Amino acid sequence: MNKLYRSTRNRMLTGLIGGISENLGLSTTLLRIIFFISIFATGGTSLFIYFIAALVVPKEPNYADPYVYGPDHSRGYK
Repeated sequence: MNKLYRSTRNRMLTGLIGGISENLGLSTTLLRIIFFISIFATGGTSLFIYFIAALVVPKEPNYADPYVYGPDHSRGYK
C-alpha cells in the first residue's frame, strides 16, 4: 500500500486532493468536483476536515522530474 502524501505537482490549494488522486489512481478533477459538492452537502464540515488532514498528511518528499534539466546535470532529459 502506498503512503499518502500531499502532492507538490498536482495542487490547487494544499495538494491534498492531488495526493489522494495519485494514491487512488482516480481523476483529480472528479475528486475536486465531489469535494466541492460535499462542502455544501455537509454544511462545511468536509472543508474543516480537509484543512485538518492537510496539516496531518506530509508533503511529497523531493520529487525529481526526469524530464527537467536541473542544476546538478546528473538527472533529466539531455
